[in-house]
Amino acid sequence: MCDLHDQHEHQTLAGEGQPVLGRRRIMQLLGAAGVTAAAMTAEADPAMAAAADTAAEEAAEGAAYTAPEGLAEDSPAKRAALGWIEGNASRITGLNSEIWENAELSLREWKSSLAQAEFLERAGFEVEFGTAGFPTAFTATFRQGKGGPVLGFSGEYDALPGLSQKKGVGHHDPLEYVHDPFAPGYGPGHGCGHSALGTAAAAAAAALARAAREQKVPVTVKFFGSTAEETLIGKTYAVSKGVYEGLDAFLDWHPSTANATGWGTTTAMTAVTFTFLGVAGHGGTPLGNKSALDAAVMMATMSEFLREENLAPSGRLHWVINNGGDIPNVTPEIAEISYYVREGSPARVQVLLDKVIAVAEAAAKASQTKVQHKITSACWNQLPNKAFAELLHDNMQQIGPPAFGADAHKLAKELQESLGLPAKGMHAEIAPLTPPNPVFMGGGSTDVADISWNVPTVSMGAALAPVGTKMHTWSTAACAAAAPGQAAVIAAAKYLAATAVDLVTQPERLKAVKDEFAERTKGVEWRTALPEGYEPPMYEPPSWFLKRTGQKWPPSNITWPPKRVVSQETFASLGPELAPQK
Repeated sequence: MCDLHDQHEHQTLAGEGQPVLGRRRIMQLLGAAGVTAAAMTAEADPAMAAAADTAAEEAAEGAAYTAPEGLAEDSPAKRAALGWIEGNASRITGLNSEIWENAELSLREWKSSLAQAEFLERAGFEVEFGTAGFPTAFTATFRQGKGGPVLGFSGEYDALPGLSQKKGVGHHDPLEYVHDPFAPGYGPGHGCGHSALGTAAAAAAAALARAAREQKVPVTVKFFGSTAEETLIGKTYAVSKGVYEGLDAFLDWHPSTANATGWGTTTAMTAVTFTFLGVAGHGGTPLGNKSALDAAVMMATMSEFLREENLAPSGRLHWVINNGGDIPNVTPEIAEISYYVREGSPARVQVLLDKVIAVAEAAAKASQTKVQHKITSACWNQLPNKAFAELLHDNMQQIGPPAFGADAHKLAKELQESLGLPAKGMHAEIAPLTPPNPVFMGGGSTDVADISWNVPTVSMGAALAPVGTKMHTWSTAACAAAAPGQAAVIAAAKYLAATAVDLVTQPERLKAVKDEFAERTKGVEWRTALPEGYEPPMYEPPSWFLKRTGQKWPPSNITWPPKRVVSQETFASLGPELAPQK
């Protein structure tokens, strides 16, 4: 469900020897008309145009791009920050392990959010829970001196359902197995590595704070503990409430299969759930029943027919039936199917979403059920920042790749063999910085994207999973708090901290980042893609959590309890009764 930042995934491919697509290859993929349409859309769509880059176009024409060197500079503050990370490595990897063990799902990260907040409190941060009304979201703030830039770090800590896996085991072996005779399954697991994501970001924020205190460097450091990244809810809604206002720059990372950064974009996305309401009845006497599951299945089938003629290469459409009934001999009177609708910009998402909604209405009509839909999240495509990526890349080059030992490569190769992949081990280098492909070919989404339209933002990936594998898998969960993940979390913390120090000690670097942001956003007005009156989904916290964090329930921005969804449909008419034959 969740989505990592695709810009560094595309950089990974280039870094492994696959060149940026040339115009001939693009024309083969899209056709000449497709290229023309893409160019016209880029001109007409401000969100796509702002994310475009001349370096990518030059690369497509064969012009060479060379990443600048010497942007990252040694300084006493940087040495202090990196030294703090080295000196506290066991605490940092311990936090990663603790959050990995918790494996808490979106909006319910009770123990994980507390662990991360307490880590920052010990580093001198002031912590306030309940950011944007979310119980498990918090903002941690550190101030040194007066003035100075305000830098933000992105923290996440939610796991994914069904991806439980034993730590450091090279074959599929769930840590939590659900012994249900009718529906066996697996517990949650950190198959996207968010245990490491939030930990490394917190460590980088703490390291910057320590360095600023020691060197008397004025700065304000803000760490945003964000809930529900896997469902793209936490940050998207928080941005709409002004949570990230006042920042000069925002630093973000995500676990990956390579060590890379770049300035590509991501897909915009809307998540929507369709609820069909019918009439229950005995499966042995089905006449007159109205099956909501039939409607969901029809919708799923019909939406597949959108792919050839209505889904561009930049688009993605995927779905899951998350409520299809309980037992075969009761016709389901309520069924729900959820979609992620992705495209290159919010405007293009809306066009595709309208078609999906039309399919839902057709399925309801055909099945004689009623349908309603609810937007659960929506985000923009990410606004890149080339100057920021170049500075981060130079720091990554100077620091070097994660220190993967023999045990990390051994686990990686075992996982690769288990998955039928070449046994290449971990990505033990820094991928070259190359321009993004000139024609956007789609991919994942991130709720960091909405932040990027409000403050200059950079994203990067550090190798936590083996080469060739994917996020959102049990194999990533196996690595996240084992040898590969523990090396990645230290490296990622260093990359982020070093880059942040440069922004503080080299005002010209921060100015370049902010100037590019101002240029890219010229003429583009960001407004949330969430619908008017949107209320984010939430779970009621346990009383001990509310007490520990000083919160009251419910927050003022939601209706509690939520409105019930109950079918009031009637049995289907079969027409006049048939007279008995004489």
